[in-house]
Amino acid sequence: MNKDAIRENSIVETEITAVTNEGSGVSRYNGMVMFTPFTAPGDVARVKIAKAGKTCLYGELEEIVKPSEKRIAPDCPVFGECGGCALRHIDYAAETEIKTGWVKDHISRIGGFDLDPLPTKPSPNCERYRNKAIYQAGKNEKGEAVFGFYRRKSHDVINCESCLLQPEEFSEILRAVKFFVKEKKISIYDEKSHSGLLRAVYIRKGKVTGEVGVCIVINGDRLPGAELLVSVLSTQFKDIVSIVLNVNKERTNVVLGKKFVTLFGKDGITDVLCGVKIDVSPAAFYQVNHAAAELLYSEAARLADLKGDETLLDLYCGAGTIGLSMAGKVKRLIGVEIVPEAVENAKKNAERSGVKNAEFICGDAAKAAETLQKRGLRPDVVILDPPRKGCSEETLASVAAMSPEKIVMVSCNTATMARDFKVLSELGYAPAAAQPVDMFPRTANIECAALLTRKEK
Repeated sequence: MNKDAIRENSIVETEITAVTNEGSGVSRYNGMVMFTPFTAPGDVARVKIAKAGKTCLYGELEEIVKPSEKRIAPDCPVFGECGGCALRHIDYAAETEIKTGWVKDHISRIGGFDLDPLPTKPSPNCERYRNKAIYQAGKNEKGEAVFGFYRRKSHDVINCESCLLQPEEFSEILRAVKFFVKEKKISIYDEKSHSGLLRAVYIRKGKVTGEVGVCIVINGDRLPGAELLVSVLSTQFKDIVSIVLNVNKERTNVVLGKKFVTLFGKDGITDVLCGVKIDVSPAAFYQVNHAAAELLYSEAARLADLKGDETLLDLYCGAGTIGLSMAGKVKRLIGVEIVPEAVENAKKNAERSGVKNAEFICGDAAKAAETLQKRGLRPDVVILDPPRKGCSEETLASVAAMSPEKIVMVSCNTATMARDFKVLSELGYAPAAAQPVDMFPRTANIECAALLTRKEK
């Protein structure tokens, strides 16, 4: 490598050969790997070297010299600024191929396993598929309230009130909230000074029921003029069945605080997933892509291959969606979740659906698994659906100690999934199959259902 030939801010021509799981194109220049956002495999591009590290280069796209056959014209006015969509410039068929490659790479490089994942199952919908949006509150140059998402690699709010991934009515609801903010002179939260009242507007919609819930997140104890907001929203939008105030006075990146106050209607919304009626509070986890979630859960059930006489343990169960979708195929279902509101949702969801063989426990997954182990419980199948950070080693050790025949993992972060594969392998479980499902089209995220089976001693 000729280091003298690599100068920051110099412009070079390069061909993109792959895309990282952060959405940056990969190429080589002068013997070093270079990462350039907004490029597609097959692009020949002129790239400015923004940063030269010891082992790699970071580029900024200047010009596409020869576009790849996989490249399409992005159709969002804030693409490239907003930190949401990273792959809107790539054909969707190519996107699913790229994501299959990410899963294979993680399983091999991080986990150390020679296991080819099945081809990624595409989302039934690529646009307007999300049932949930958290719009951060910000100000424009005139000091007026705007709502949107964070700029790439920053916490600056990009005005994006009409996101192509969200239902169209979300934009109309935001306009009504803006009217209220202006009318009542509601201050906008400033993260740096930890001042101002309105932090975010969080909207959820039931795909089957059509019910809409609005959660207003504030840096304070009360929302002045809240009765006007309730009047405007409930009058203008007949599908709104829940308006909730969330108090978050912490200096934190976490969106929601612990206190919820229902201003109108129910404490959350109701939807139907995999034939199960689900109550979803603002604090409860619920998959954002309804159609793809049903596809994902059906794949998880296929991998579990339930016969009807099993005890199924569902860790990180949320509102109970995965476990309840399989309750009719097992003898006994036990769900564990650390969020109290979600556990109450799960209990009500089971009761409403007439599920009599389910028990839900509120607690940390590792401690609950250990408690169940001490009770002498031996589940036949364990479902693991952890957050992005994956499972703790304590949780995995407790699960393995119960000696289930199968572990089915549902992961939104295949890097931590592969890491957990490695831990479970040392505890006696080998990955047998992996089925990616594209829950998040146009973004640099992929969901995966995987099966691990107990090794023969």
